Amino acid sequence: MMLHVVHHPTYVSPAADGSRFRFDKYGLVMEALRESGAPFTVYKPEPMPRRWIEAVHDASYVEQVATLSVPPEMTRRIGFSVTERVMRRSMLSPGGTWLAAKLALRKGYAANAAGGSHHAMADSGAGYCVFNDLAIAANRLIAEGDARRILILDLDVHQGDGTAALMAGRDEVFTLSIHADKNFPTRKQSSTLDVGLADGTGDDAYMTVLAEVLPPALDEFSPDLILYQAGVDSHGDDKLGRLALSDAGLEARDRMVMAMARARHVPLASTMGGGYGEDRMAVARRHAACMIRLAGETGPWP
Repeated sequence: MMLHVVHHPTYVSPAADGSRFRFDKYGLVMEALRESGAPFTVYKPEPMPRRWIEAVHDASYVEQVATLSVPPEMTRRIGFSVTERVMRRSMLSPGGTWLAAKLALRKGYAANAAGGSHHAMADSGAGYCVFNDLAIAANRLIAEGDARRILILDLDVHQGDGTAALMAGRDEVFTLSIHADKNFPTRKQSSTLDVGLADGTGDDAYMTVLAEVLPPALDEFSPDLILYQAGVDSHGDDKLGRLALSDAGLEARDRMVMAMARARHVPLASTMGGGYGEDRMAVARRHAACMIRLAGETGPWP
């Protein structure tokens, strides 16, 4: 087993003034990977060229981010100020997801140790997300002929509303979101398939739902790539989650996803997504464990 993980030092950024959001988990995840003893290779991404960001987001919004001129009302919606460091990591993260996907197409699985910014809309960021790396990467991969049909599987505790809105009407992209129904965002968008779960949903009920909805989506849509938003905020101890998965539940979730992908010979690239709590290292270890078990389930790739 070799984990192929995309990371850049600029993924780690100081917290913006007045914001509770901290970017340190992106560095702590790499510490957790080293601590685990699992073998991994690190790949450094390049910033996503602006033309590809602007293919998904409004050019005026991209310019506001690039010039650090995001207006206050938009800053409040994002949840933090767009500083120089935040702008740089916001350009790098979509490049990281795209690179992870390119690696997955060759190796079966690769992880972006950031990304999963599924709340960003065309003309604004939201919910700690500036640019939607999943939508940007999917669009570029299809436009350049690397993939014909992409399934964006979002198992973060929050609905992937931005991804749903940005990919709406695209027959070559299937968006599937399984999330806590009463959690953020209050106003949901329409994914290709949405499953909203009741507060407190635990391991058994969650796995029953996943086993019911994922195989038909894979078989009927027949993707040649999966982009997996592998948020760990569905854990019962998560500060912003409303579900009750255990560590064993998260493990079962990831193993089922990869087993289904492998059985159909579909490569998979994961992004980190959400995970929140005062014990930052505990959250980082959940993210690292997700990457390690996905890599361990990949097996030889044709």
